Amino acid sequence: MPKGICYGNTDVGLADSFEQELEAVKKQLEGVAFSKVYSSPLTRCTRLAEAFSKNVIIDKRITEYSFGKWERVKWDDIYAQEAGKRWFDDYVNVPTPQGESYVQMTKRVDDFIADLPNVESQNVLVVTHAGIIRAFLVQLEGYSIAEAFDRQIAFGEVLKMHRSLRRRKEH
Repeated sequence: MPKGICYGNTDVGLADSFEQELEAVKKQLEGVAFSKVYSSPLTRCTRLAEAFSKNVIIDKRITEYSFGKWERVKWDDIYAQEAGKRWFDDYVNVPTPQGESYVQMTKRVDDFIADLPNVESQNVLVVTHAGIIRAFLVQLEGYSIAEAFDRQIAFGEVLKMHRSLRRRKEH
């Protein structure tokens, strides 16, 4: 997808750098055994997940943020709209047209986390998107929403998080 274009749950093709990123991820995860491998249903995630398991669990709850009618629209054009300005001012609570708000996306992530195995000794691989990873940072690592959105997340970046068995933070 060209720079400056909004896309979230649009199933775009793989980046030309996919093979190099795959090798880098494999190197970082070398020697780690996973009890389960979960993936967003979008191709850019499933292709990576399938490199680690023949039994990938596809879960729609970890599909990237839905920008609704704004999928494949220039960010500048979105911001020029009154609805775009409202969303940029409060993306946490304001949904995109025919899409979702951050709170709605986080609900999906909360439900996914609640269904993860309750055994701390198990390694689970979750192949997902930057928006979903940011929700994980808030829910599992105690980041504020602002801190999570300030955190740059690179394609193919590996982040290790721990699911605490204690009650998760409520919104």
